[in-house]
Amino acid sequence: MEVLMRISLPDTTKPTEMDPGAIYIPEIAEAGGAFAKAVYSNSKLPLRTFEAGRIVTAMINGCKICMNWRAARDVSQFGIENGVDKNGDAPDEEFYSALLNYDYSGLSRQEELAVQYAKLMGTDPQKLSADDALWKEMQTEFSEAELMDLTYCVAMWMGLGRMTHVLGLDSGCEVTPQS
Repeated sequence: MEVLMRISLPDTTKPTEMDPGAIYIPEIAEAGGAFAKAVYSNSKLPLRTFEAGRIVTAMINGCKICMNWRAARDVSQFGIENGVDKNGDAPDEEFYSALLNYDYSGLSRQEELAVQYAKLMGTDPQKLSADDALWKEMQTEFSEAELMDLTYCVAMWMGLGRMTHVLGLDSGCEVTPQS
C-alpha cells in the first residue's frame, strides 16, 4: 500500500524545498531538525546499540526513509563530523537485514535490550514504565546517562519518523548514499 503525501506544497516550491514543515511552520520544523541533529551529533551510545534501537523504531513507525538510513553512511548529510557514526564499528548490511527480519540472534545483550526498550517505548509505554524486571536489567547494561541518551534518541525517532510517515513524506523518498 503506497501512502500519498498528505500535505500539499505551493506550486512555486522548488525541488530543493520539499519540506512542508520548512514552508508552513519554519520555527517548529527548525526545532525538529535541531533535535534530530543533536541526537546524531551527541549520542554517546555505541553505534550498533544506537542503530538497533533506531531500526526497530523505524519499523514500528513504518518510515521508509528511516529503514533505509544508515547512520555511519548517512549522518554526514546533516553536516555532522565526529557524531554517533564514530562510536564504534559500523554495522554491516547483514545486521540491518537481520533486524528488518526480526532476527536478533546476532545482537549483544545491550543491543537486544535497546531493541526491547524501543519496541515497548513505541508500542506500550505504560508497560515499559511499570516493568521493574526490565528496568533492573537495563540498569545492569546501561549507565544512567546511556539510559537517558537512549530514551531521547527513541523519542526523536518516534516523533519525527511518525510525522514523516503519517504525512506521506517518505512515499517517494529513498536515502541516496553520499560518495
